[in-house]
Parts: sequence; structure tokens; C-alpha cells
Amino acid sequence: MQQGYGVWIPFGHSPDCDLLAQKEDKLLRIQVKTSTLFRKDRWAVATCTRGGNQSWNGIVKRLEESRFDYLFVVVADWRCWFIPATEVDGRSAISLGGPKYSEFEIDPYPGHGPISKLQVN
Repeated sequence: MQQGYGVWIPFGHSPDCDLLAQKEDKLLRIQVKTSTLFRKDRWAVATCTRGGNQSWNGIVKRLEESRFDYLFVVVADWRCWFIPATEVDGRSAISLGGPKYSEFEIDPYPGHGPISKLQVN
């Protein structure tokens, strides 16, 4: 939104995108993932969904590049990445925090310094 995009949450169930963003005539489908698992100095991010949100039903849904435009990831220490679908290598999981996806790491609060020093009012 800080860069002039309108952002919407799809109404109802949307299997392929969690957010929609638009700037001028460009519409982007965004898949959102989170992670709290930090191991071997990297954030482990599951990019697939196993079953439904409530229980395992035996179905594994992997990310398919043709069904989203960007992957937005936020991890437990509030670091964030905005990765083009064409650059996401792992269909089941990726590791963040190293050099591989470093060019896609973004500052969710530009101009405010380290997130750990932010004060919430």
C-alpha cells in the first residue's frame, strides 16, 4: 500500500491467492505464508498445504507458478520477503534468511530502522 497499490482480501475461499493487489491496470495474485521455524540459521517455510486447515485429509497442495504472481512471507522476527512466482524453487518448502532469496527481502516499515526498536502505540 505504501507503494501505491490497492490491496484486497478475496471474499470466500480462494485456493490460489490470499491477497489481490492492483496498481493502475496491473492486478497481482499474492500467496501469503508465515513461519516460526528457525533451524540451521534459516527460516523454514512450508509452501505446500497438507489437508485442510482443520485436519489432515491426505491431500497435499503444492504451489504452482501459474496460479499466483508473488509469494509474500513473514517470519516470527517480522522479516519479510516478496518473491516473484518464477523465482520460487521449492514446491513443498523453501529456506529464507540466506543469500538465495536475499534480493527479495523487504522492509515492512521503511524509514523506521530495525523492527525490534519500533514502538507500538
